[in-house]
Amino acid sequence: MKGLKGRRELKHGITKADCYLIRNNLQHFMTLDPHGNNGKYLIRSVYFDNFDNRIMNQKTEGYYHRDKFRARLYDYNTDFINLEKKSKRDNLTYKQKCKITAAEYEQIRIGELDWMAVDSRDLIRELYINMNLYQLKPTTVVDYEREVFIYPHGNVRVTFDSNVRTSYRNTDFLNPDLVMVEALDPNDVILEVKFDEFLPDIIKSLLQVVNTRKTAYSKYLLSRRYG
Repeated sequence: MKGLKGRRELKHGITKADCYLIRNNLQHFMTLDPHGNNGKYLIRSVYFDNFDNRIMNQKTEGYYHRDKFRARLYDYNTDFINLEKKSKRDNLTYKQKCKITAAEYEQIRIGELDWMAVDSRDLIRELYINMNLYQLKPTTVVDYEREVFIYPHGNVRVTFDSNVRTSYRNTDFLNPDLVMVEALDPNDVILEVKFDEFLPDIIKSLLQVVNTRKTAYSKYLLSRRYG
């Protein structure tokens, strides 16, 4: 993780009623993410794992040193896709990403990998090594709706993720009509708080207006309940 800045991430399970209450408080002190529609957008991710569920098991068992790869797009726009590596080191989270094309994702999905070994992007070459070493491959697609509030001091992002759905191991990531099923109770919302060195007291107090359930909510783990 040399040269990368780690961030802290807190995740809580709340209800939609709690979400409404917290959102009304945050809007007086935080600003909506300028991207998307009123700070809201759809996120689609496809996660990589292997035949013995290496990534899922590391998350379930709470490893403090783990990595996961995913491809991600927004609002079904296949012209802008990121390959991302998200790493956990003790209590800090690190993220690396690079752009890939829809055609490149399809090559990865069907196992045409030779081009990755000599690609100019470090992350592509690293994924290639991991796909060969651990037999990683695209495993499942996850969709959800995200609303984002930002606060400059401490580089704080508060997100509300709802309507989490899974493709049940279908990896046709580029298909906007991919059949999805619910992976989270429709009344539940995942609250995530991300920040650098500190969480300002004002934001901390605004988030304490309801009884949250601090948990290791993982949208990938939620999706894997279906296979």
